[in-house]
Amino acid sequence: MKKTISFLLLFLLIPFLASHDLENAISSDDRDPKNKMRDSARNPYETLSFFEIEQDMTVVELSPGSGWYTEILANYLHDPGMLIAAHFDKDSQRAYFKRGRANFEKKMSSKSMYDNVKIVDLSSVLAAPGSVDAVLTFRNLHNWIGPQIDIIFSNAHKALKKGGVLGVVEHRADPGTSLEEMKKTGYVTEAYAIETAKKHGFTLVSKSEINANPKDTKNYPRGVWTLPPVLRLKEQDKEKYLNIGESDRMTLLFKKL
Repeated sequence: MKKTISFLLLFLLIPFLASHDLENAISSDDRDPKNKMRDSARNPYETLSFFEIEQDMTVVELSPGSGWYTEILANYLHDPGMLIAAHFDKDSQRAYFKRGRANFEKKMSSKSMYDNVKIVDLSSVLAAPGSVDAVLTFRNLHNWIGPQIDIIFSNAHKALKKGGVLGVVEHRADPGTSLEEMKKTGYVTEAYAIETAKKHGFTLVSKSEINANPKDTKNYPRGVWTLPPVLRLKEQDKEKYLNIGESDRMTLLFKKL
C-alpha cells in the first residue's frame, strides 16, 4: 500500500518537477545577463511550455543565432535529453555565416552545460529519420523565404517522430502582405507560415498569443529591425521604439501526425 501511494505521489509530482527544472534553466546564472533582460518580451517559460517541451526530449533548434534560446534549452535538456543546434553551414563562404557559426561553436565550448549539444549544418540532414521529439525555430522564417524554407521544413519533418512537435515563433505580418514585403520587413503572415508547414506534412494543432504585441504597427523605416533589440536607427527615435518593444509575434504549434 505504501509503495502504491509513493508511486502515485511521484506520478503527481512529475509535472511540477519538470516545471521547476524549466524555471531553473531560465533563471540560471549560466545565462548571459543581457539575454535574461529580454525574458519579459520573449516569454521563454510560457513559450516552451506551449510547445510541450519536456526534459527527456531530443530537440532540434533551427538557426539558433547567438544562442538566446540555446542557453535555456541546453541547460533544461542536459540530462537526460539532448539538444541539436542546426546552425549556418560550416563550409559556407559567406563571412557573416562563417563568423556566426564560429562564435556559436566558441560559446558551446565555454561551459559544461553545453556538453550535450550537437551542432549540425542547417541545410543538412538534421538527425536520423524519426528520432527527434521536437523541432523549434524562433524568429527565422523571414530569412528562409524561397527554396531554403522547403529544404528546412522537409528535413524537419523527416527527423521528427510521429506525433513530434514543430514549434514556430515569428514576427507577424498583416494578412495579405506580399512575399517581397515579408523579405524586406522581416514580418511574415500567419497564412504563409501555416501553408508552408502544411505543405510539408505538418498539422496545425494550436496557436497562442503569448508573444503578441499590440503596440507593434509593423510599419517602420528599417522593418522589424527598427525595433529592439536591434534598433537599426540607433539613437533616432530610440525612446519611441523602446516604448513599442519587441515585435508582435505568432506562436504556432504543429505536429507530425
